[in-house]
Amino acid sequence: MSEACQRLGVQPQTIYAYVSRGKLEVMADPDNRRRSLYRAEDLVGLAKRKQTGRKRETVAQDTLFGAQPSIPTSLTTFFRGRLYYRGRDAVGLARSATLEEVAQLLWDAQQPVDFSSAAHAKLARAPGRNAAFTALASLAATAHSTRGRLLHVLQTEGQGLVGMLANAFGAAPGNLPLHLRFAKAWKQSAAVADLIRAAMVLLADHELTSSAFATRIAASTGASLPACLLAGLSTLSGPSHGDASGRVQALFSEVKRLGDEQVISQYLSAGLPIAGFGHPIYPDGDPRAAALLALCEPPPAIARFIEKVTRLTGLQPNIDTALASMVAHHKLPPDAAFSLFAPARSVGLLAHGLEQLATDQLIRPRGRYLGPAPEVMQGPLSPATRLRR
Repeated sequence: MSEACQRLGVQPQTIYAYVSRGKLEVMADPDNRRRSLYRAEDLVGLAKRKQTGRKRETVAQDTLFGAQPSIPTSLTTFFRGRLYYRGRDAVGLARSATLEEVAQLLWDAQQPVDFSSAAHAKLARAPGRNAAFTALASLAATAHSTRGRLLHVLQTEGQGLVGMLANAFGAAPGNLPLHLRFAKAWKQSAAVADLIRAAMVLLADHELTSSAFATRIAASTGASLPACLLAGLSTLSGPSHGDASGRVQALFSEVKRLGDEQVISQYLSAGLPIAGFGHPIYPDGDPRAAALLALCEPPPAIARFIEKVTRLTGLQPNIDTALASMVAHHKLPPDAAFSLFAPARSVGLLAHGLEQLATDQLIRPRGRYLGPAPEVMQGPLSPATRLRR
């Protein structure tokens, strides 16, 4: 305690307050039960924020760019390097839960969730991203606002949206859970179907990501549920977010063509980051990737590549590498990773949208202007001056 107080320059009461607010993790010293140990990373972060100060522009910038939490949520959190959905370990859930069961948990739904309502709907075009985004955009243009509608009604609408997306991404028709519908469409075994199930559970949510924030912004305006989901999925589709596994697949193609030694040498010699390795939230390794790779051993060439990159960089493979490995090992369709990611993460995006609606608060950040100084006007303009300007 005294060391923590000295490091932060605060009284013990402040340390207790940090712990109670979840800003400072504490545990008993195994060598002396009367002493407490505080997480070093938390102390460093608190000290940095204290040194930076609490000017309004600093707080605003830190809130948007990750130095401190910005939106209260009861959905998802990280604790000791692991991911939790409403307090449930996501890796533990992935051992047996379905995406439908995770949706019921994240949505806090009173009834079981069923995504099969749109399973038999006919698509206007071939399955894939084009069909998915076109169908969702069409609904967003005509659907009702979320304002003045009960939660269970919105949850039912959300079920239909996730089911429609799965259908648009090529899931087979029927009343089966989504992982079985995708496995059937791709002609995969029961074992692969179970792997798909685990992957979708692990992808369901990841706290306040860029796509979750975009969904919440749309929800805060009262936009329709399909519009909220479209805002989130559009953000998810970026190569630095939900489509990052596509970059890893391209990397695997390079490895297949040139060999792992040459590819690794090219990247490291040029000082370029290797896609699919490392994650800022998981300095000790992405537990989702570890769980998925344990269920699906990558092809030998890819396994060697992963081992060499990890050894040379110290970075562990993340979920994008695990997804790309799964696609390669089981020869799934080229866009299978995003086809699974989008419907699965839609569950979390809708959960964020529904949670935001309950706050009834508009999200409206302020800009910190850095442009030219505004012109100073002297009195009203005459008609001639208005014409000249």
